[in-house]
Formats: sequence, structure tokens, C-alpha cells
Amino acid sequence: MRLFHIATLALLLLAGGQPAIADDGYFIHTVTKGQGLYSISRMYGVTEAEIIALNPGSDQMIRAGQQLRIPQKSGSSTSYDKPASGGKRFHAIKAGETLYRLTVMYGVTAQEIMDANPGLTAENLKVGQVVLIPPVSDKTLQVSSSEVHMTVTPTQQTQQKTTTTREISVEQLQTAKSKTPDCKKQHTVKLFETIYSLSRKYGVSQEALIAANPSLANSKLKLGQVICIPYTNEEILAMEKDAASSKESSSEETSVSSDEPAEETPSSGDGYIHTPWDGLNVALILPFMLESTNRSVSSDQSKMVEYYEGFLLAVDSLKHLGVSMNLYVFDSGDAKSSISDILATEGMSHMDIIFGPMHASHIAEAATFARQHNIPLVLPFARDVDQVYDNPMIYQVNTPQSYLNSEVFDHFFATFRKPNVLFFGKQGATPDAFCTALQQELMARGFSYTTNRADTTSNVSHLMEYCDPSADNVIMLTTSDRDVLSKMLPTFQLMARDTLAEVHLFGYPQYQIYATNHLDAFYECDTYFYSQFYTNNTLPDAVAFHKLFSRTYTRDIVNRYPKYAILGFDMGYYFLRALSQHPRDFAQQLPRFRCRTIQTGFRFERVNNWAGFINNKVNFIHFSKEGELRKIDFDE
Repeated sequence: MRLFHIATLALLLLAGGQPAIADDGYFIHTVTKGQGLYSISRMYGVTEAEIIALNPGSDQMIRAGQQLRIPQKSGSSTSYDKPASGGKRFHAIKAGETLYRLTVMYGVTAQEIMDANPGLTAENLKVGQVVLIPPVSDKTLQVSSSEVHMTVTPTQQTQQKTTTTREISVEQLQTAKSKTPDCKKQHTVKLFETIYSLSRKYGVSQEALIAANPSLANSKLKLGQVICIPYTNEEILAMEKDAASSKESSSEETSVSSDEPAEETPSSGDGYIHTPWDGLNVALILPFMLESTNRSVSSDQSKMVEYYEGFLLAVDSLKHLGVSMNLYVFDSGDAKSSISDILATEGMSHMDIIFGPMHASHIAEAATFARQHNIPLVLPFARDVDQVYDNPMIYQVNTPQSYLNSEVFDHFFATFRKPNVLFFGKQGATPDAFCTALQQELMARGFSYTTNRADTTSNVSHLMEYCDPSADNVIMLTTSDRDVLSKMLPTFQLMARDTLAEVHLFGYPQYQIYATNHLDAFYECDTYFYSQFYTNNTLPDAVAFHKLFSRTYTRDIVNRYPKYAILGFDMGYYFLRALSQHPRDFAQQLPRFRCRTIQTGFRFERVNNWAGFINNKVNFIHFSKEGELRKIDFDE
């Protein structure tokens, strides 16, 4: 009976040991850099209104380090790209709590917690960190030993906890094993597979896998390695019973010797035949809209074609470095269409990485697919992606505005230690959202600013009165509009010439396109602007790429922001090189992976323990009054 008592204790922990996070139905979230109410609400599957109700004033501004009460919804699901699974809870780590303590509190294993939180390990658990607690599995709960096998279903937990299945002796099990083939099937190891994932896939314990493959005891799985998948104890006994029944019913029937199992082609079970690894399998899903007759889509088509052409040059460059790959390209069509047929293509579930798609409706489909099949999904263009807050397979290149603002603000105050900002706005026009956010940040940090009309008739000497000789005087338009900049630049040049104080013009990413027509003025005004995508066409890498593109495709790259051909090259080169060097731990290594790119900066950080990655890389471009053009990398 000793075993029964142990089993009962385990079941009590699973059934009734889950504590409430807080008596008032909320847990505490500590705001990190870049997070806003929108992103936080998406992380936890609640509404902004619900957060504001628990945190009065949070609708005005929230800052990094601030603590927010988040409503804890029993049975809620945070996913925006799959059916609600229910039973998920969040836990904010308190002092003294460990990963083991969480397993006891919630009745789930440490591995299940880490699977639900890919960014979490026992080592990086810290106070204040929020962890997604996976639901207790609806499958049969099992407690086993070498002496007895007991099965109790969730219903039986509450109705009849003393019910057990028949006992299986060690002798019975050993006899059955001696008559059973050693391997149920052979499995060829694919990218990202682990001993644990295979144990879950085939329903055998990790110990059984290692016992069937002794070489795994002291080494990790290797790509393309063929391993033995053993039978479970239940399958062994079932086979013994079937064999005995068959023998009794037909003594004349010839049986196949259990010592010689039939040869089986390794397969995933879905009809796709696995072969030894012969390179990366890469899918590219873009809206080429080849079947569209709408002329208005020609601009988007041009961008997608250039992106694809740049991507092909990256593939070619990597092949010269010895990286082998197979590229599959699909036309996703317009936003009204579905990409379900593309995702159902034979072999798609065995891609090593997917780039695209572009349209929001397609992203939802692709995100669900990527999560189901554990495939990294790189989103090249979209900025507003709800799924990144809940899907660990997503890599968002184009930074969400709140995260972008946070990075730019940090760089702004590192560049201008004592800012005195003079804003110039067009009368009746709504200021750019970035400009409004910067004004709020200035006030929050204790710096004042002035607002002026973007009027070329303004008296320059009057404007000079707002400059402070002891401060970093920053001139900024409240809009990125080209015409407003063109009209105001002469005034800004006069201010830069006539003042004894330091004056700097600060602008928007679009300024890299405007620079061609205003180069002298930019230098004279000591101009700065921020950008995720910047190409200095005079640098050797950019010159070489332009020549290669022109030679390959017999035309020049379109001068726009960003340059899509270089965007495609940078993304293809960066991600595929990282994946080829770190095929087994790609997600863990990518935040630390660095390689030289031409236009696009990459620095990926996971949004939270259970979510995807966002690219937080932003540079400043500086046209100095000394005539020097410099790309400022704040990570160097």
C-alpha cells in the first residue's frame, strides 16, 4: 500500500494544490523597456480597459520599472492565432521561489514549464519575473514504478481515487520484452529535436530512449542521426496478448519472427519521407500577386520582387561559403486570399525556417502553422504583430513603435546629455506620434521644451532667444513631411550660423531619402536622425552590392526607404548564416549572433518568457558640421 499513498499524494497535488496568485485575482507585472498597455494586454490576453481599471492613471503613461496589477483570468488563453486551450495561468516569481517549487505548486513538471516558457531556465529565474503556467494535461495521469502501473483519469480523481488497473509483475514485463523487437521504428533526427521532444512525440520515457540508444547517455542528438524508438511497456504487453490470441485461434498460421522486425522507412507519420540532412529547407512566402490584374499593386509587386532578388543574392553568397540549402518560393496573393493551400504543401511542415508573409491575415495563419511545427517564422515587414507577444516561433524584424521609441529615447539622451528642444510644427497639423512621445519623455525626465510655428517668416533672432548656451539645443520638426523640411531648412541654417550655442537638427528615418537634395544643409545644421534601415552608398559593401545587383539583374536598385533589395539580402544572409551555424540552439544563440550587414541592423530580444523575438536594433545617422557622415552603432 505504500505506493498507493505516494500516488494519492501526487494526485492531490495535481487536483487541488494550485494556489491563487493573489486574493484579489491579479498578479504583478513589472514593466520593461518598450512595453505599453497595448503590448502588455496582448501578452496576458486581457483588455487595456481591464488593466487601467486595476491601475488608475496607467492610460496616461507607464514607464519601465513600474509595477502593474494584471487581472488573472481562470481558464484564459493568451493566444491570438489558435483556439483557446484554457487553464493557463501566470505566476510572478517571489523571493525564494524556484522552478521546483513551481512544479509542486501547480502539479506540472519542470520540463512542461520550460516548454511553455522557451526563454526560461532554472538558472535565469528571478524575482518579479512572470512565468506562464501550462494547464495540467487532460490526458490520463500516470504514476508508475517497476512493481506496479496505476492509471487514474481526471474524472476518477474526484470520484474514486482508490481505483487502480491490474498490477503487472516484473516477470511478465521481462517475458513480454524478450519476445518483442528492440525497436518499434527508426527515427532520423531533424533540426531542433531533443531527447525530450522525441519522448513526447512517441510516448516513451527519456530513460527508455537512452536505454534503447546507449550512445545518447553521454552525448546530444546529432542532425541526421538515426535512433531506435522503443516500444512502450503497454505496447509490449498488448503485442504479447495479441500474439497469444492469434496462436490460439489459428495454429496453422505462420507468424513472423519477433527477432526480425520488418524494415520500415523513417517517416513522421504524415506521409513526408525523411532523408538524411542535405541542407537547410527554406520557404519564402511573399505577395508577388502574379495573377492580379489590378495596376495599383504594381508598386508592392516591385518591392517584393526586389526583396526576393536580394534574398537570392544572399543565398548565392552563403552557398559560396559552403552553406547548402533548398529554397521554396510561394506567391501569397492579396490580403483577401488564404495561404492554407501553401501551408498544406507537401514538405512545408519540415521547413527549417520560413520568411514572410506580409498581410496580417496571412501572418495569423502562418504563425499558427509555425507554432504547431516548431518552425522559426521571420516577419520582414509588419510592425503591428499581435502574435509576437504569445508565439515563441516569431522573429519580428520591423520593431513595434513603442519598442522603437524606447530605444531611440535612450540613444537620444545618451547623445544629448542636457537637451533643450525647440519643436516646430505646422499650424493645424497633428504632430507625429514619435514627436508627441518624445515630448512626454522629456517632461518625465525633467527637461523642458518649447513649441514654435513652422513659419519661414519667423524672426530668427527671436527664435535664438530660446537657445541655451549651456545646453544641447536640438531643433526638431513635429512632422516628417518633405515640404515642411524644405521650407524650414533655410531658417535652421541661419540659426546654426548666428548662435553662439550648439545647435543640432534631429529628424526622422525619411531624412535619409531627403539627404540627396539637402546634403549641405544637413551638414551645416549638424543633423541627426534615427533609422533601423540605413545604407551609406559610399561604403565598400554598399558599392559592391549595387554593382552585383546591377550586373545580375541588368538594372539599378530603386532609391526608396528602405531599399528592398538590400533588405532581402541582409535578412537572408543574417538568418540563414545564424541557422547554419547554430541549427540545434538557434533561438538561444540568435540574440548573441552578430554578422556584418549592409543596411539592416539586427539585435533580437525575446518579448517575454513565452513569446517571440523583436528586433531592437536602432542606429543614429550623423551629418556633422565638420562634413563627416557617420552611422552611430550604440552597441559597439
